[in-house]
Amino acid sequence: MPDILLPIIALLSGFALLIWSADKFTENGAKIANIFKVSPLIIGLIIFGFGTSAPEMLVSGLAAMDGNTGLSIGNAIGSNIFNIALVLGVSAIIAPIEVRGSILKKEWIFLMIATLCAGLLLVDQRLDFTDGLILLTLLILFLGYTLKEAKNKKNHEFDGLEQTIDKSQTNKTWIMLLIGLVVLISSAKLVVWGGVEVAQFFGVSDLIIGLTVVALGTSLPELAVSISSVLKKQFEMVVGNVIGSNLFNTIAVLAIPGLIHPSDVPTEVMSRDYPIMLLLTVLLFVVSYKFGKKHIINRFEGLALISVFSFYMWQLF
Repeated sequence: MPDILLPIIALLSGFALLIWSADKFTENGAKIANIFKVSPLIIGLIIFGFGTSAPEMLVSGLAAMDGNTGLSIGNAIGSNIFNIALVLGVSAIIAPIEVRGSILKKEWIFLMIATLCAGLLLVDQRLDFTDGLILLTLLILFLGYTLKEAKNKKNHEFDGLEQTIDKSQTNKTWIMLLIGLVVLISSAKLVVWGGVEVAQFFGVSDLIIGLTVVALGTSLPELAVSISSVLKKQFEMVVGNVIGSNLFNTIAVLAIPGLIHPSDVPTEVMSRDYPIMLLLTVLLFVVSYKFGKKHIINRFEGLALISVFSFYMWQLF
């Protein structure tokens, strides 16, 4: 049993450092953007969008470089399942979540298109360089669209970030940003190593470890952000955070293994994991959209999302 102790310690400490560094990287990135008078909207899109998905991107990239493509794919799909079923489900049980209609008409539609596109690319059970490029193109289109939308809006949920930053703090902020990035990369490496070692010790495939342990670990920042947003009654942040994160996972995180280490996709991905991800993406709209009423995800619907998650975990094991 001592053989497994070090990988477990690496996995747990990697997750803790991953959450801390993603938070510091995001916070100091926002400060730097403020010092250089970058629009709060751009901060919201690039820094927060990238910030909460940075753990998934780094874990996916490092796993692909080591040839553990199953872990990369499992991490991308597993994180999407965790985000909708667990993050939204738990948040809605804490307090019913009000959803802005425009998110369902625009961002959700883009997420649905990206999810269907990913399915079409994975159906041949191969994730290659061309697939990675197609997903990357979708990412560029999404970022371009969001930036264009951002310029048209006067008020934005990230406007609260416009605060006076002490210019004398610039050097310290840059140093903290770099420290955050270094710790982010190192902790992602720890998570990949620990995850692979644990998988091999228990004879579990790296896909299953990616779908469960690693996906949960890299989704912890989203869970923390969502629960704190619900407690502060910032409901728009919750659904926006989940949709934004899932978009990054589908078109950025999934593109990485294709671009770095093209390989075959395990058969279970299309027969078991992708259908659950697609079902939850559709359910996200079903539980949010209410005809002629306020769009609210209530506690019962939160419980329904948790039930889908429990069924999926039972299927995996």
